[in-house]
Amino acid sequence: MLKKERQREILKFIEDTGKVEVEILSKRLGVSDMTIRRDLGELDQRGMVERVHGGALLVRNSRDVEAPVIERSKENTEIKQHIGRRVAGMIQDGEKIFLGSGSTTSAVAEAILNHRNITVITNALNIAYTMISAPEINVAMTGGFLRRSELSLIGHFAEHALEGVQVDKVIIGMRGIDPVKGLTSDNMDELMTDQAILNISKNIIVVADHTKLGHVAAIRTAPITAATTIVTNSGGPKDILQAIRQMRVRIIEV
Repeated sequence: MLKKERQREILKFIEDTGKVEVEILSKRLGVSDMTIRRDLGELDQRGMVERVHGGALLVRNSRDVEAPVIERSKENTEIKQHIGRRVAGMIQDGEKIFLGSGSTTSAVAEAILNHRNITVITNALNIAYTMISAPEINVAMTGGFLRRSELSLIGHFAEHALEGVQVDKVIIGMRGIDPVKGLTSDNMDELMTDQAILNISKNIIVVADHTKLGHVAAIRTAPITAATTIVTNSGGPKDILQAIRQMRVRIIEV
């Protein structure tokens, strides 16, 4: 088992039980106690578990659970449409883009339906369905395990599908955006898929309404500098916006 796969299994186990012990994980995964301690140490440094004597605890704020994407698509629709249209204007005919899952990325999908000769790669079922009405757009989907609440495909099948892929732009949503804590989410199973997505382009566009600015979810996906551009609506906290700009991340307010 590769380290990435082993750490995914550790995260699944701790998410189910709330805590893990080194000895139990060692027997379950067939590796040494030292290997498990190294894995837990790495996961602790990434803010995904809390290392304690003999094992680790789940890091999660129960108030930080995000509503399913279908419900979120009905919230702040005008804001998301403005963001979607602004990002659509950044996409040129002939480009290859990746559209991640989420309600704001879905608004981007709606806004690019009249584009021609572009390729959209996605791991989101709802975005692929939106593209059905756009015959001028080439669509490719990753495989993966279905995360029903997000209508997304995640896991090692999705990550394997992205190996060797390079696109002009990645457009992705995030649960939290903070200059210190970085780009954060609240689902452990999705973490490695999101990290694989961030690796397929040098141009990462994060789309999020202003409530995500300064918010920190349970799981750190990447540093804030992984984003090239953040497209949001006006009204975000000025100190957060200034701090992010000082880190040379472009912010577009619509």
